[in-house]
Amino acid sequence: MPSNTDLGPLLRDRVAVVTGGSRGIGAGIAAALVGAGARVIISGRRQAVLEDTAREIGAHPVVADAADRASAGEPVRRAIAEFGGIDILVNNVGGMAGGNPDLFAGDSAEDDGFEANLRLNLTAAYWPTKAAAASMRDRGHGRVINIGSGASRHAAASPAYTAAKHGLIGLTKQLALDLAPHAISVNCVCPGWTNTDLVNFDALARAQGVEAAEARTRAEAESAQRRILEPSELGPMCILLVSDAGAPITGQVIGVDGGYRL
Repeated sequence: MPSNTDLGPLLRDRVAVVTGGSRGIGAGIAAALVGAGARVIISGRRQAVLEDTAREIGAHPVVADAADRASAGEPVRRAIAEFGGIDILVNNVGGMAGGNPDLFAGDSAEDDGFEANLRLNLTAAYWPTKAAAASMRDRGHGRVINIGSGASRHAAASPAYTAAKHGLIGLTKQLALDLAPHAISVNCVCPGWTNTDLVNFDALARAQGVEAAEARTRAEAESAQRRILEPSELGPMCILLVSDAGAPITGQVIGVDGGYRL
């Protein structure tokens, strides 16, 4: 787990929610927000892991499933109830929701997980944002960051995942336009290959018919820096975007990816 970066009072008195904040990129961003002085709620589905991370980085845990409409806004509602409002929302939830990405596999009428992937990677960013918008408007300040991926700008994964992550860019731009009159910015930060539990080089190796070391080398070769990033490296960009200095930055798609597929 990355340690907090001490940025002093930069975000003092700000209230932040990070969905999918129990591990990986979400935990790295949450740690950076805590280090900058914000009061941070992290959400996730696995209570034990969530609580362990919250204790480690100094955040507040809320068990919620961002892919479920009924509970997606719960971390935001908790932030408003406990801290009087919300200033920062990081929609980090995402990943693979199962299904077979091979269009030639199985029966054409079977559920191949397409809609489940859309919920997890696109809709899961909408419901928390809707829950937060009124509070941000009333506070006269708001920052929303959607976490995309390399598949937000390239054909880089399954049809469902790539479609959802491309859709996240459209959602980001429209929300940025709609919410700008209320001093709310919305941006999309896109990591490339990052060292998280979701990156399984053994599984990639099996799919590619190579050894795990070769699968990792191929992944590294997709970025100009020829490396896999650490989750903590997403934090500084997110801090900039949610700080006062980030006020004029909105509707942007920003790669923090080591130069992925330039």
